[in-house]
Amino acid sequence: MNEQRAIEQLSSYRQKQAILQALSTYSVGAGITVSRLNEDDQLQDLHARLRRMPSYMYLSKHEQKLEQTANAYMTRYPAGIKAQKRAVPVNVMDDEDSELLQELKDKIQKVIAARGYEVRDNIDEILERLAEFQDLQAEVKNMDIALKALEQYKPEYAKLLKLRFIDGIPVLDAAEELHISRKTFDRWRAQAVEEFSKIYTG
Repeated sequence: MNEQRAIEQLSSYRQKQAILQALSTYSVGAGITVSRLNEDDQLQDLHARLRRMPSYMYLSKHEQKLEQTANAYMTRYPAGIKAQKRAVPVNVMDDEDSELLQELKDKIQKVIAARGYEVRDNIDEILERLAEFQDLQAEVKNMDIALKALEQYKPEYAKLLKLRFIDGIPVLDAAEELHISRKTFDRWRAQAVEEFSKIYTG
């Protein structure tokens, strides 16, 4: 990550938190919010456990055929229900495969419906909000991890980044808070951004 990108990420930290807060209260109906849907999402954990077992141990012959067809056409199995549903191709040349893939998509839709995702008419809007929530949550978490790691070996750099870019404190005020000169602040700022760029994985 280059310096400008790192600064942009840090400067957007508060904004991302505010958006997360707003998204977390977005209602999908029946008293359920986007954050609740996100907390209840255990599909990936289940998938991870099942992938460690031979499929014949828990799938019927038809389900094994469905799995084989999915493996033939799907190049990835992403996290998040929206991405999972969109990852299933629908336009394929073979009629039988097309039917099987549509069945797979219908099964995903039934899981979504069973978990209350269709209590509102606009399912796509709900999935869009949930995906946005999950993406932002991951970005904020990655920034927190990077700042905490930086704090372990360069606490003054971590504090500088928080003061200047996250809290938006003016340069001279931040330098005073750190008890350093403006010249030292400028040197530390460049080094702090460089170190953060090495750690941040977002």
